[in-house]
Amino acid sequence: MNELTTKSSLSPAQRQLVELMQVLNFGRIQGLRLRDGQPSFAPPPRVIQKLKMGGDNGPRPEACSEDFRLKHQTIEMLETMGRLTQSEVLAIEVKNGLPFSIEIEKVTEDGNA
Repeated sequence: MNELTTKSSLSPAQRQLVELMQVLNFGRIQGLRLRDGQPSFAPPPRVIQKLKMGGDNGPRPEACSEDFRLKHQTIEMLETMGRLTQSEVLAIEVKNGLPFSIEIEKVTEDGNA
């Protein structure tokens, strides 16, 4: 896998996921399929936005940027996904446009996790 350090170093599918998290800002992404370690948006995942009353609920400022340095949490999430083949991300909890935690259902050849 190439070194994931900037938005421009990502595959189109990875970039789409990062941009989705930046626009979401706070919430959850559920049911994201992985194919050969890459996010797949067919079918589209379920996106649940968490709104903070009296807070800034808009997208992250980076959402409009063509390129920027990725935070450690994003790199770790994408590297974890890259090691999986046919799996499903049950949920990505997003805080401040960054992955806070992920739940992954691993699919193996023998049907066991």
